[in-house]
Amino acid sequence: MNDLLRIIKEAQNQRENFVMATILQKSGSAPRSVGAKMIIRQDLSVEGSIGGGLIEAMVIRAAARVHKDKYFHIEEFMLNSQDEASQRMVCGGDLRVLLEYVDWWSPKNQVFYGEIVQLIENKTDFVTITKIPQTSNEKSNLEKWVCTETGFFGSESDEVFSLVKEIRENFYHLKYKEAFLEREGFYVETFFNKENVCIIGGGHIGKVLAELCKLVGFYVTVVDEREEFANAQRFNRVDEVMVIPAFENIEDYIKINQYSYVVIVTRGHSDDKDVLVQMLQTEAKYIGMIGSKNKRNHVYQGLLDEGFTFSDLERVRSPIGLHIFADTPEEIAVSIVAEMIQVRQQPN
Repeated sequence: MNDLLRIIKEAQNQRENFVMATILQKSGSAPRSVGAKMIIRQDLSVEGSIGGGLIEAMVIRAAARVHKDKYFHIEEFMLNSQDEASQRMVCGGDLRVLLEYVDWWSPKNQVFYGEIVQLIENKTDFVTITKIPQTSNEKSNLEKWVCTETGFFGSESDEVFSLVKEIRENFYHLKYKEAFLEREGFYVETFFNKENVCIIGGGHIGKVLAELCKLVGFYVTVVDEREEFANAQRFNRVDEVMVIPAFENIEDYIKINQYSYVVIVTRGHSDDKDVLVQMLQTEAKYIGMIGSKNKRNHVYQGLLDEGFTFSDLERVRSPIGLHIFADTPEEIAVSIVAEMIQVRQQPN
């Protein structure tokens, strides 16, 4: 969301119109989740991603038409069809994508996105509601609203008030819910400060760390391949405990995004390296790996040999935690949580 904020602010200041592509619905194993966004500029350069490869090429081609028409389109992409292009897709599945023309000369857009920018900068949780028309290419503006826990922004409408009331009553239950298409074509997107901690490894340090993370307000998920270390009895205070077959394809089981804090505390160097390779390909806000400098250097050299850069490795905090001469699992957990709090308190 921080990247999206930066792009919106830059475009707003320069009065640079763009097309915003948003996944409304998906079926099958399409690569990105509902709510994923990509911005396509007039020169067809892009920011963000809704899946990469051919799907993005098709969306960019559709966005060129939207730039020309200057109003929204809703496009269906059938990625599991039998045409030649689809057969080259890695995944498959179908996508329904909203391509919205954002015109900065429109006072309505200036006010709406100005409200969103202010809410994000103030770290205020909010929800946006977009009315999705039944027909795909209506030459009209989309109706949009912003809802906070206590506030409402947008034109008054009887048809949206019942939805707003329901959202307010269940406001914080929506915090970890992905964007969704509500009854009668209302598309709801949640924009919460969703700092979630994923602890990969349920050993002694993982257990103490999970409890401390909950105490300071993180949403906590513990992942391990050993059921005796990852179970509800052992971790009875965390939000989620997952037993996975192996530390491969972790994102098939957990969602890592720009709000995520990842702590790698598996039982071996090999597993740590395998997990780190995957995490460096995510937008995680914090990536920490436990271990000595010697272990870190060994893992880093392996990553460099595989094509990662020093810039990639600078994202990793290892040895993990603030330097407080921690020794016991409890002290190490305190140092890690302190470091995550330090990151959390830094301005965007």
